[in-house]
Amino acid sequence: MSTIRSALKDDLDALENIEQRCFSGDKLSRRSFKSLIKPGAHSTSVILSNESPCGYSIVLFRTGTSLARLYSIALDPSYRGQGLAQQLLAHAETQARDRDCLFMRLEVRIDNPAAIALYEKLGYSAFDRIDDYYEDGCTALRFEKRLQPETGSALTEAPIYYRQTTEFSCGPAALMMAMANIDSSYPISRREELQIWREATTIFMTTGHGGSSPHGLALAALKRGFGAHLYINRSGTPFIDSVRSDEKRQVIELVHQDFSEQLEQYPESVEINPLGPGQFREILDRHSHVIALISTWALNRNRAPHWVYVSKTDEHFVYISDPDTNDSRWQSETDFMHVPISINAFTTMASFGRNRLRCLLAIHPQVSE
Repeated sequence: MSTIRSALKDDLDALENIEQRCFSGDKLSRRSFKSLIKPGAHSTSVILSNESPCGYSIVLFRTGTSLARLYSIALDPSYRGQGLAQQLLAHAETQARDRDCLFMRLEVRIDNPAAIALYEKLGYSAFDRIDDYYEDGCTALRFEKRLQPETGSALTEAPIYYRQTTEFSCGPAALMMAMANIDSSYPISRREELQIWREATTIFMTTGHGGSSPHGLALAALKRGFGAHLYINRSGTPFIDSVRSDEKRQVIELVHQDFSEQLEQYPESVEINPLGPGQFREILDRHSHVIALISTWALNRNRAPHWVYVSKTDEHFVYISDPDTNDSRWQSETDFMHVPISINAFTTMASFGRNRLRCLLAIHPQVSE
């Protein structure tokens, strides 16, 4: 007789023992188990046989999104062949559904045919592979299962993803993802990331390095031969409201004036649009590749301007690829690509500052004359 319950502090010895018996590398430490048992955007469960823990599952939840990831699952080898791993996985999926998650994702070693067979049997499909993922250099396969069959756009192939390499270059990283997913030959690189930031930066922000201006990013795309159409809900200088220094404000205004004058060479590249819920939805439906300015409050409780790539929209959800992977030590790129967020939540998230700056930058192939 087996039962499943939340892991407790008293289970730590058993969890460590299971980990040692199941894995030769990439092992979770006792300290990690302690953290993952505590309340947070995760859930750790144990399966009991004769009241003794013989396996566990750990599920991660990305705050503000409808995505779950099976971070780890393990069953003591002496209890295999009894269907317990399948019970653990089904329980993990129920936990994710209870949090209204659309998808469960996971990574698995390519040399683990038994685990791969189990996942495929239970409806998981591979959508990506990552070379040199594990400590010993083994390749990982990424799998996904749709948990709500009636909604959600499942992945059949991973979109081209790029992780920003500095704390201030989310705009260039998001733009590069849009351009690379339009044209796979586009040379995506760290050098290009920094070059776009140099072209598009506002010079100053509230603190630290300047962020990327929506007008500057539009120019960067246009200069690289892509089409760009900026929808923005105000005609003033973006981000200036949060800058207190008069000298810095003057510099930002000069930079914005230069961007605006350069954009005059590209007729109808900028549209002042109220970007209410109706307009927001219509623009996302009409364009296949959009980068959007959001506030990160709903994702990590920091009020910072941030750019993300919107790769798809359906009736109920927006799917983003977020270039900033620094939210949690437990998360991987799997948690940041093609992430579902309800359209209503995203519409609220996609604004910044006291004056609620909203902007969507649509990128598309350049139309030949």
